[in-house]
Amino acid sequence: MDEPALPDTGDGGLVRVRLDLGYDGTAFAGWAEQPGLRTVQGVLTAALARVLRLDPAPRLIVAGRTDAGVHARGQVVHVDVPRAAWDGVPGRSVAEPPAALVRRLAGVLPADVRVHGARLAPAGFDARFGALRRRYAYRVSDDPAGAPPLRRLDVLAHRRPLDVAAMDEAASRLVGLHDFAAYCRPRDGATTVRTLLRYGWRRDEGDDGLVVADVQADAFCHSMVRALVGAVLAVGEGRHPVAWPAEVLTAGVRDPAVTVVGPHGLCLEEVVYPPDADLAARAREARAVRTLPPD
Repeated sequence: MDEPALPDTGDGGLVRVRLDLGYDGTAFAGWAEQPGLRTVQGVLTAALARVLRLDPAPRLIVAGRTDAGVHARGQVVHVDVPRAAWDGVPGRSVAEPPAALVRRLAGVLPADVRVHGARLAPAGFDARFGALRRRYAYRVSDDPAGAPPLRRLDVLAHRRPLDVAAMDEAASRLVGLHDFAAYCRPRDGATTVRTLLRYGWRRDEGDDGLVVADVQADAFCHSMVRALVGAVLAVGEGRHPVAWPAEVLTAGVRDPAVTVVGPHGLCLEEVVYPPDADLAARAREARAVRTLPPD
């Protein structure tokens, strides 16, 4: 279990640093480190160890673990590092440590990962447990010609026309506190109870006419977003009625008719945190096992 933010002792003790980053997930086997595979965590850990001259390498805690092929614009990480390493980041530069760390990481990270923000975290900050919500977007092209060539790596090509109004209505019926077992890949000991804060669809006429999902929750279980998208796409192309995704949710079991869509259309857009004064309380609340209220 993650520990609360460490105090800045001013004498060389550990300090907690928040990093904001984005990545193109195409060539990664997901966020989490895996032996012999290229992962975002592995690449970023190695870069931080090099820039901060740390051995052993620091341990990264991420807001949301993304699967292989999933992208991020607004991922958040925290890492505890020695105060001396943080203070020493600028070297002979006159830059402050946050700007110096961003610049130095840009010089060692590959082009498909970019840290665009770094700063000392406030007391009580926890990238994972402190988050109020995660916001994902899923982008689909229903143009019969396929996805725009320059968007082929972050847009799902769906060559049947989609009824976006029907999709939006079907999605809205899934919002709320539910057991999403029907839309999650189960993991031993893990709850599938989640609060889906928003799920909507729109056509973005200013972005190649893409059909875009806005999916927000306090947290997500494994494959949940891509299963929710797959269920509603079936409504959009007329294979199931508007009520069907909610009926699947109520049944509480995986339905083979629900397609888990490809990862490349999915992007973590934003992670939202409470005011600094509420961070520690939010982290304690998030660590509690979620359950449904009694009937």
